[in-house]
Amino acid sequence: MGILEILGVAGSLSLLAGWRLYLTILATGIAMHFGWLPLPEHLKALQILTDPWVLGVAAVGTLAEFLADKVAWIDSAWDAVHGVVRPLGGALLALALVDASDPAWQVVAFLLGGGGALLSHGAKATTRAVVNISPEPFSNAAVSTGEDVATTGLLALAIAYPALAVVIAILLAAAAVVVIIALRRLLRNIKATLKRALGDEPAV
Repeated sequence: MGILEILGVAGSLSLLAGWRLYLTILATGIAMHFGWLPLPEHLKALQILTDPWVLGVAAVGTLAEFLADKVAWIDSAWDAVHGVVRPLGGALLALALVDASDPAWQVVAFLLGGGGALLSHGAKATTRAVVNISPEPFSNAAVSTGEDVATTGLLALAIAYPALAVVIAILLAAAAVVVIIALRRLLRNIKATLKRALGDEPAV
């Protein structure tokens, strides 16, 4: 892979780590184990992701995240706990994909990887906070399942076609920004509506 493809894969993995960190690590490790993700010589250190212990922990984390993410409010608590873990994981994934002999690129990759994971995590957590307001129990599971499918599909695309990874990373980042802006406006409108409703109630 060339530098553009490497940066694209790093960006895609980092952004997807903000949604599903453990699934991203598990899928990347499995892809490298079976040779689906060819890496340049200087990235052979990433083979650590194929270690059985790493894959085992990632698999347990993936299962735990899958289950926790389907239950309203438990998913928000899980997101709160992972508010630091996901950005750090995304930053380290991006850092691992860049040539260790180039410190400048490593700093750039670490900052962009962490920022990308934080951005997508923020979009995910905010979306869940809004969805959890809904009184019916199905919307949360539906949104979570959609995230599972999207993450798996985009991971497969980025790994199978590294040349597309740049486009995937750009689209994910743009989508996260749009979602955060839209949800912030929605939350402000809900807050304003509640204030007006409470203000119109007669004092007891």
